[in-house]
Amino acid sequence: MATTHHPLDPLSAEEIEAAVAIVRETHQNVKFQIVSLHEPRKATLSKWLADRSHATKPPRVADVSVITPGGNVGDGLVDLEKKQIVQWEWINGQQPIITVEELQRVEQVIRSDPNVIKQCEISGIPRDEMHKVYCDPWTIGYDERFGSNVRLQQALMYFRPHIDDCQYQYPLDFCPIYDSDKGEIIHIDIPQTRRPLRRETTINYYPADIEAKGGYRKDLKPLEITQPEGPSFKLNGREMEWQNWKFHIGFNYREGIVLNDIRYNDGGTIRPIFYRMSLVEMVVPYGNPERPHQRKHAFDLGEYGAGYMTNSLELGCDCKGCIRYLDAEFPTREGAIRRIKNAVCVHEIDGEVLFKHTDFRDESGIVTRARKLVIQQIFTAANYEYAIQWIFHQDGTIQPEIKLTGILNTYSINPGEDTNGWGTEVYPGVNAHNHQHLFCLRINSSVDGPQNTVYMTDAVPSDEPVGSPMNPYGNAFYAKRTKLATTRQAITDYNGATVRTWDICNTNKIHPFSKKPASYKLVSREVPHLLPKPGSLVWKRAGFARHAVHVTKYRDDQLWPAGRHVPQTSGETDVGLMEWIGDGSESIDNEDIVLWHTFGVVHFPSPEDFPIMPAEPMTLLLRPRNFFRNNPVMDVPPQRALTASQALRKTNSGIGSSKL
Repeated sequence: MATTHHPLDPLSAEEIEAAVAIVRETHQNVKFQIVSLHEPRKATLSKWLADRSHATKPPRVADVSVITPGGNVGDGLVDLEKKQIVQWEWINGQQPIITVEELQRVEQVIRSDPNVIKQCEISGIPRDEMHKVYCDPWTIGYDERFGSNVRLQQALMYFRPHIDDCQYQYPLDFCPIYDSDKGEIIHIDIPQTRRPLRRETTINYYPADIEAKGGYRKDLKPLEITQPEGPSFKLNGREMEWQNWKFHIGFNYREGIVLNDIRYNDGGTIRPIFYRMSLVEMVVPYGNPERPHQRKHAFDLGEYGAGYMTNSLELGCDCKGCIRYLDAEFPTREGAIRRIKNAVCVHEIDGEVLFKHTDFRDESGIVTRARKLVIQQIFTAANYEYAIQWIFHQDGTIQPEIKLTGILNTYSINPGEDTNGWGTEVYPGVNAHNHQHLFCLRINSSVDGPQNTVYMTDAVPSDEPVGSPMNPYGNAFYAKRTKLATTRQAITDYNGATVRTWDICNTNKIHPFSKKPASYKLVSREVPHLLPKPGSLVWKRAGFARHAVHVTKYRDDQLWPAGRHVPQTSGETDVGLMEWIGDGSESIDNEDIVLWHTFGVVHFPSPEDFPIMPAEPMTLLLRPRNFFRNNPVMDVPPQRALTASQALRKTNSGIGSSKL
């Protein structure tokens, strides 16, 4: 195989094809669900990262998952240098990730299925309009009637009067169940209360419809973004250098963007901060208790893959400015190559004010504008779009930000029907159910080295009463720090009343001034509880979402908090994060640790969200605290700098202040 790859680079098309060929030598007639990089063991990779000239470069290994006719699932590892399978296992009762090809197949089948046609006729759709029937195929989640051995999808049904219409305006009230192995519909869920198709006036978001309703706004002037000398970053392969930052940009079928080996050049000293960071899972539970809506809680990463569903980004649309793009390559189920051009965009943006001060006495002062580096992907999960941005700041802050847009998942409603509070009628006949978007961020920290400890920090008033010697006026307050020494103690939740944050600390590295350990603070304030109750299906399946923060000791391959294979898990047995925590007694004090953080939003839909949603952002920060000796960005060139003595000379000479 080629020797120019960084060990964390995604598999190339040639490597994917090689892995497929090696598997087919032993296992014929299989469908490929996964062919992805099996990341090098941390101990081996760390040695190579520390001394690339002399340490042994880790081998390239492919992680493979296949399905045979009859539904048998095979997982294995393929050593691409030895050209052989080095590990293989056939597993039962688990279903690997759903591919794009499987999703597309369901819609073809429903249009010709006689039982689906019958239900469409009951809903008011004649046979000659079956070509106007569409579906969003979801994994079934879990349904006790069918279990986990049969590979299933549920078809959320819609009607589209014209190919350019918004299908989500015309939801249908029944739900076919598709067997992927048989390639046919095996059951249809029909509600007790029927809701026939309502052919209301269309509401669309494409240009022809906007023009018909008065046209677009005409008061927007051009806004140009130019960098005549090019960007300030250097991208060598997939290794980034920008404003003292150094890191590797990976990408895979499941997480999408993965950031590794994140370091900062602090005055000539290269300081490690994070070994690996990514979004590893999400769950979108819906709040309507009527069957079959209890099954609607998509694990969009584990069940479909942020990489598999990623968009091909376009200049001037998804990204503006001087852009560098990274492509993605994945296998098809048949083992061919599917390329996604411009899967990731990298660019700089203006960051507004970095720091500023003006002396009120004479208007002397300084103002420096910031620059930000953005690494972005956007993926489409049926109706929703998720814009994932990793924003790097010059001052050492990392800001993961997610923007939600796209279209609401909708369900039919009869005229005058009560939503019972479980949703909102956003347009006549269109019921948008309450739901949450909960994301899980995985952080393998390395703040000044791999031995780290997490503290929970709460802003609290003094424990001393008003009038006491320690708090005579009652105004004292402080940061209460609680060490999370075991995995059980680390199971914590956000508290807005105390502005709770979590500090990832290196207690072996003490700041000379503050006498506090070098730290990175997790600041996250959009942290809703998982609203489905304990014991509910989604509560059992999405253990990672029960609390805001968990911390575990690092182990290779402990990546997926909801399990390796997520579709159709029942939640009756602990998998993933809940399994790794165990009885909660393991020490995570001064260890190589992983912090798991679940954050997100609760969405109570409104008419303003339909027929397409304005982007709704959510953000969090990882900020250096007691890490740098002082402000690390004072060397960023200012836009204005006027000292008091300069201001005095200008005043005495009768000249006003000027930009320097």
